[in-house]
Amino acid sequence: MVRKMDKYDINTEERILKAAKSVFHRKGMYGARMQEIADEAGINKAMLHYYFRNKENLFKAVFRDAVEKIFINVSKFLESEGTIDESIKNFVENYIDIMIENIYLPPFILNEINQNPEKLSEFFKPLLESLPVQLIKKILKETSENKIKPIDPRDFIINIISLCIFPAIAKPIVKELFNMDDEKFIEFLKNRKKSIPEFIINSIKLT
Repeated sequence: MVRKMDKYDINTEERILKAAKSVFHRKGMYGARMQEIADEAGINKAMLHYYFRNKENLFKAVFRDAVEKIFINVSKFLESEGTIDESIKNFVENYIDIMIENIYLPPFILNEINQNPEKLSEFFKPLLESLPVQLIKKILKETSENKIKPIDPRDFIINIISLCIFPAIAKPIVKELFNMDDEKFIEFLKNRKKSIPEFIINSIKLT
């Protein structure tokens, strides 16, 4: 098990996790080496093992943080108050901000899930236990009031997440296809904060 930290360990722990995040995002679980993580954190390998025992424990900490960043935002979206339009706009803005701040996050998560789906499912189960009650109520209400088309909440959720996440997953292709450097790519993502909600809202509104 991971050693329990006290308040005097926080800075070192944060340095280790930051270094591990960088290495795991670049190389994945199997490509990463503990020595490389220790070097990036500016500590020796023995100290790295003292804090996290082994690479698997360290990977779990990094992966859990990555998954929670994504799913906390999804959960807020599913259970948020207000109209569907407001929920969509808030969700897309927050989600894309997460993508910009953690540009390697989506491919990292998907790659690790594909490598070991059964083992990594343990991270997702606690985050997916509750049903999107508020969202379903909102959809049923606005459908009954003839404000939106009848839609399947599952399709609705997947469509929004897909529109947000795909450019980050396909970053090299998108950059090559549209002749973008990193700066232009980030600007492209920021512009999607407006274009995605408009697209989704227009697709579900009754004409």
